[in-house]
Amino acid sequence: MDITFAALDLPADHAALMQFTLSNEFPFHVNARPSRTDLERKISDGAFGGPDHASFWVQTESEGRIGLVILEDLLDDAPLFDLRLSAAARGRRLGAPILRALTAEVFQRWPNINRFEGQTREDNIAMRKTFLRSGFIKEAHYREGWPVTGSHPLASVAYAILRHDWVTGETTNFVWEDLTV
Repeated sequence: MDITFAALDLPADHAALMQFTLSNEFPFHVNARPSRTDLERKISDGAFGGPDHASFWVQTESEGRIGLVILEDLLDDAPLFDLRLSAAARGRRLGAPILRALTAEVFQRWPNINRFEGQTREDNIAMRKTFLRSGFIKEAHYREGWPVTGSHPLASVAYAILRHDWVTGETTNFVWEDLTV
């Protein structure tokens, strides 16, 4: 499947952004159902664009827009991403091809970036496997670090890929428990 990314163009894409976000639920995100007010505030705060953020529609040739990705902390050498797929695009094993294409896009577009990071909830097994299938490795497990509305917090699990690993296709591992007492 051919995955491409088209820059989110605000204000021209304002209605499309609202329609996409308000018509989908994102069950593994901190705010699974953002309101119109939430979105308007994020837009005015620059969360979708500006020097430190960039947003792209995730597209396929046959289906058009199937998701949205927001890149954060682009002024650092280790940005994070927030990927939101439409309900119709989930469960179709598109995550790894999308994440591999996104990783290539980030490393090619921003030569100063050395590592690319993402986080998910501990119970989002599909995304955790997507990270692994895409060359990312687990680097952190933040116990009770992910707020869950109306429930006890879950662990936030962080994954990253290094530019070197992306270039070589090899994984740089490390020892988790490198100290003992």
